[in-house]
Amino acid sequence: MRLFIAEKPSLGRAIADVLPRPLRRSEGYITAANGDCVSWCIGHLLEQAEPHVYNPEYKSWRMQHLPIIPEQWKLQPKRETKSQLTVLRKLVADAGEIVHAGDPDREGQLLVDQVIAYLKVSAKRRSAIQRLLISDLNPAAVQRALSRLEKNTDYAALSSSALARARADWLYGINMTRAYTIQGRKVGYDGVLSVGRVQTPVLGLVVRRCEEIENFVSKPFYEVLAHLTTQAGESFTANWQPSEACQPYMDDAGRVLLKKLAENVVQRISGKQGSVQKCLKKNKKQAPPLPFSLSILQIEAARRYGMNAQQVLTVCQSLYEKHKLLTYPRSDCRYLPVEHFSQAAAVVSAIAHNHPSSKQAVANADTRLKNAAWNDSKVTAHHAIIPTARKADGSVLNTSEKQVYGLVARQYLAQFYPAHEYADTRVEILLEGGLFIANAKTVLKEGWKVLFAREVQPGKSQPKEKTLPVLIKGQSLFCNKGELLEKNTTPPAYFTDATLLAAMTGISRFVSSAEVRKILKETDGLGTEATRAGIIELLFRRGFMVRQGKQIHATDAGKGLIRALPEVASQPDMTAHWESTLDSISLREASYENFMQPLNVQLHNLIEQSGKGSLTALRGVSAPSATTERKRGGFKKKSVSKKKARSKKKISVRKKRSD
Repeated sequence: MRLFIAEKPSLGRAIADVLPRPLRRSEGYITAANGDCVSWCIGHLLEQAEPHVYNPEYKSWRMQHLPIIPEQWKLQPKRETKSQLTVLRKLVADAGEIVHAGDPDREGQLLVDQVIAYLKVSAKRRSAIQRLLISDLNPAAVQRALSRLEKNTDYAALSSSALARARADWLYGINMTRAYTIQGRKVGYDGVLSVGRVQTPVLGLVVRRCEEIENFVSKPFYEVLAHLTTQAGESFTANWQPSEACQPYMDDAGRVLLKKLAENVVQRISGKQGSVQKCLKKNKKQAPPLPFSLSILQIEAARRYGMNAQQVLTVCQSLYEKHKLLTYPRSDCRYLPVEHFSQAAAVVSAIAHNHPSSKQAVANADTRLKNAAWNDSKVTAHHAIIPTARKADGSVLNTSEKQVYGLVARQYLAQFYPAHEYADTRVEILLEGGLFIANAKTVLKEGWKVLFAREVQPGKSQPKEKTLPVLIKGQSLFCNKGELLEKNTTPPAYFTDATLLAAMTGISRFVSSAEVRKILKETDGLGTEATRAGIIELLFRRGFMVRQGKQIHATDAGKGLIRALPEVASQPDMTAHWESTLDSISLREASYENFMQPLNVQLHNLIEQSGKGSLTALRGVSAPSATTERKRGGFKKKSVSKKKARSKKKISVRKKRSD
């Protein structure tokens, strides 16, 4: 028997669907007519053992135990998916051949490798395991992948890279959380001060933003407008561009801070003649925005409908698993397989049926258009999130499901609209020795933007299009008057769900080191598509952040923790350095030991520093009720009725199995 082990049930079903029929479906696996068998994990079937599994004394949180560094790492079955592990145990024992069908990425490689190792498959059998790489569940693509099986041993380095990251996150999170929670107890803070490689830099972003706003002092600055007229009587305005001589009177952002300087410019140009020095006009095209990855969809849903990241993920999972109207939602990719293009007409037809308000957009879509979104070389473990070709009763969708489906449908339909075309004009004007610039953008063809034309931010009016008269180099202009604009610097805005997600995906913007910024640009930023929502919600549950309307504020507990931590723990630099080494491991340019040994040394130093940091800011701060969720190390646990506990467990299992 040849056994395929997929990462999740949906992938397992896709593999089985291209095997010889009839198929026989059993609990946890599917058997094909030729004897091949397909089974699956349900995400991670195994998890790192808790500290007390290594030593019962670790049930109590004590500084003398830290750092906890296992000599022999242990995995344990996850309680809610233990039955599927039992299914795999029997199938693996009976299999003549094993095919690893985890997702084609670092985590997917490790996930199935760990199950195979845990089930004690012999070294000889492991060396014969084949690797099936599938990034598209389209039957033709799956069939093609089946004809291109590779050696699983070729991907051992990828698995080592994922293993190093998983163990490092465990070591860092367990030890730092215990250390700072123990220090917090000394000042009376009765809550978990969780610290993590990703969650803490995210909290650091929010804390620093809040402090920047709280400490902000507004300053006035000045701009000058020239109101100009052509000889034909056509009017427009141009903005003064201060010269290098004005630098001593400007801030780092290039704003003029000296009012007298701006007033002098106004007086000099009023009633004077000027001339056009340059007139540059370029016709440009803007391609449609690519289909959604999960993070970009979460950002858009937060901006448009005020949904938080976890709500969007939950809705997407329902549309994918329950209604089967969306493709796999936890994707970090914004591209589509070329083969999917042949399904465009069917998908567009389904959108018209499932989302009636999109009928006009569907009617104007041209499914013959093919843009850069279809690119096999840029499709990763999963392709972009798009609607499926399934037609369903749209009335069964709730409001949130309709909203998210509508966003995904519109983004997909945009691929079948022509490019947005516009003329970009820049005019440079010399006036009394000073440089003034006027810019204008004129729409030539709306193209795909017609789908977004009516969208206006709440509380804002549709911006008017700025136009310029036809101007030529050397043309004479008259300045009717100069105008002084007095403005005030404003603090940065508080993070919202949308902007915090954007910051996590574009974390390189918040890093000063060019080397670190380069690494973060090339990685996924902070967290992954599947974990970002959970990380943000964890920070709320721990009481480190609160929502005030759409704004996200750091609490006293969050601020106190960040102030107490060494800078290395609250900045994203550590993630950059980890990712750089992990990539080297996957490329066989570094080893597992190269990564883990320095981390062990660093942990000893960080634990020692934790005793020197001041947590006095947490004195008198009450831990929020949300932190009475399951705690370790002597923290009290809220009693939960058996009925309610069973209900929660069922919900948890359903969520885990939703992949």
